[in-house]
Amino acid sequence: MQVTILGCSGGIAADLRTTCLMLDTDILIDVGTGAGDLTRNEMLQIEFVFLTHSHLDHIALLPMLANMAGPGREEPLIVYALPETIAILREHVFNFHLWPDYTVLPSVKNPYLIFKKIKIGETVELGGRKITPLPVLHPVPAVAYQLDNGKGSFVFSGDTSYHEPFWSALNSIPNLRYLMIETNYLDHDMQNSKAAGHMRPELLAQGLKGLRSPIQLLITHLEPGNEDSIMAEIEAIAGEFAPQRLTRGQVFAL
Repeated sequence: MQVTILGCSGGIAADLRTTCLMLDTDILIDVGTGAGDLTRNEMLQIEFVFLTHSHLDHIALLPMLANMAGPGREEPLIVYALPETIAILREHVFNFHLWPDYTVLPSVKNPYLIFKKIKIGETVELGGRKITPLPVLHPVPAVAYQLDNGKGSFVFSGDTSYHEPFWSALNSIPNLRYLMIETNYLDHDMQNSKAAGHMRPELLAQGLKGLRSPIQLLITHLEPGNEDSIMAEIEAIAGEFAPQRLTRGQVFAL
């Protein structure tokens, strides 16, 4: 099992892409602007998408992925998400106003896209890979994901503030190897961090203190312009975990 980082920034610029992970060659976890670096042939290989939540930086290219890949595929793209996330996408994106509704196009019997509902704690197994939604805390309904091939697990937090059930879930994973977690704000920016439902270094350190498994700590979703400062704060209070700032293009194998 291989995880490729296509996007891991909290914003966009010429060299920044928002959240998108590729699991092997057929699964995307979120479809931020990082998905735009895939070739058309690579897009055609994507069979499944798992969404953490409905915010634009995590779903921005899903409509265009359906549009690009749909005509070249025999089977629809299957998108797994919380019921609340699906409802938001149906109302605000795939509504024939912002974008065509590819859940009924080109026909109801042969759409480009199918939504499937997920529940926290209920595992989806695809070709020996187990993908399990985990609880997080964000202003809209959201999940993290555990990606498990039996040999090891890679957990991606999605967007979250400090949430005890999330850290408890991590401690229940016996083969946890990688933790990819967002830290968007500096510690002094407590008000914005709380309002936006994002992590800051102090909250990250609070969670890590109770973590019982040795992990490789991967930091994502840093606020553009403050990346170095946020990483310095993380290293100052959680340096024993050797935190690594993610960059797009990195590959992690399990």
